[in-house]
Amino acid sequence: MNSTLKTAFFISMMSLLSCEGILDKDPIAILDAGSYFQTEADAVQAINAAYNPLLFNNTNNNFYWAMAVITGDEAIPGGDGSRPGIVEMETFTYTPRTQELNDFWKLQYKGITQANLVLDNIDNINMDKTVQNRIKGEALFLRAYYYFQLTQVFGDVPLYLKVTAPDQLKIPRTAKAQIYQQILADCDAAASLLPATQSAVNVGRATSGAALALAAKTSLYSKDYTKTLAYVQQVKNLGVYALVTDYNSLFQKTTQNNSESVWEIQHTNLELGVGNFLNQWWASKKFLGYGFAETTPEFVQSFEANDPRLKFTVARNNEPYFGLIYKNSFSSTFFSPRKFIQSDAELTQKADGDINYTAIRYAEVLLWEAEALVELGRVSEALVPLEAVRARARAQATGMNVLPAIVSTDQNIVRDAIRQERKVELGYELHRFFDLVRWGIAADELEGFQVGKHEVFPLPQTEIDLNPSLDQNAGY
Repeated sequence: MNSTLKTAFFISMMSLLSCEGILDKDPIAILDAGSYFQTEADAVQAINAAYNPLLFNNTNNNFYWAMAVITGDEAIPGGDGSRPGIVEMETFTYTPRTQELNDFWKLQYKGITQANLVLDNIDNINMDKTVQNRIKGEALFLRAYYYFQLTQVFGDVPLYLKVTAPDQLKIPRTAKAQIYQQILADCDAAASLLPATQSAVNVGRATSGAALALAAKTSLYSKDYTKTLAYVQQVKNLGVYALVTDYNSLFQKTTQNNSESVWEIQHTNLELGVGNFLNQWWASKKFLGYGFAETTPEFVQSFEANDPRLKFTVARNNEPYFGLIYKNSFSSTFFSPRKFIQSDAELTQKADGDINYTAIRYAEVLLWEAEALVELGRVSEALVPLEAVRARARAQATGMNVLPAIVSTDQNIVRDAIRQERKVELGYELHRFFDLVRWGIAADELEGFQVGKHEVFPLPQTEIDLNPSLDQNAGY
């Protein structure tokens, strides 16, 4: 996305949204939407603000990454102990008062409120119809995306489909299955309104492909594999996406928003709070980072011999490390993440990295297809998208017989191969813990995981105090 749009995100966030929860303030739409939503420029500013909660920046305190990476098996918390909530995630000792969970809840509902604000008012503006439809589609997609992340983390959550008066906000949680249906409805509507590609000035805004892909992911989570395949086919039919040749280019600032990018959350180094703070959170303390994620040896060992993705994902002893030479002393585990880290020469300040976070890329779409096919018993067909992902990595490898094609037609063997491929292909891309949970194998892989409790995180106590209609997740 261009710098002007990113700057607008920052300004919109500061002017339109506070850090308070939606339950303890009057909704903006009721206060002044009638006077604010007058022009096309007003609508653009409002939708820009709806993107802000996506960012991994210091203002948002978006620790979704810690739930996905630290609670999983890719990394353990390092750093100086200044974020005890991250340690709690690794040890499954988090509580309803863990600050990172409270921040995440508010952040998602901030995005939902802003999306609803747009949807409640966009049709009242006399403006270009194409732009109006695009903005409506973006709002529908963003609402769906925020609800999807809420269900991943908390399970059942309250469902608000319009900006609501304070005395009507205190409602019970809606079942996750019903929220999935709303996500699919929003994605279907968004896909019909959004373009397949955005113009250069609008790169980074949601597209029809992003909406269809989120619908595919939602269907996969609900184990509707036939519907998953239908949405994947629609994504393919757009003719927009293809795997890039160089895996490492997916995580470089000069090769972003490429053919593999389906939904890419934009960051930039503008010193305006829209940079990617993962650059500082994950960088080794020896590199003046916080070292909040230190790669586990088990994750390193899960890569097949000579898999080139390992060197692009993990920093190891005596390897180049963004202008330094990495040493075992850089991490208590001897390993650190590489993805989303940059050399200081590229940035004006470490907290504002400009490597985007690609939440959905085409390689993952292919692996969804493979997974859905294998679960439907169409094992031979599942090998085709699986091989496409492995072949890209194999082409960058050195040595003989690296990453051989999977040829088994045994359902269990191929299922395990697909799951393994997700682990190494998508390492540090914020999927691992949620994969283990939805596969029902988290207790087998994660020490301390309790079945019937840790599939979801506790609802923040502050939200339960504000809304007596909320009930807490089991075990908390």
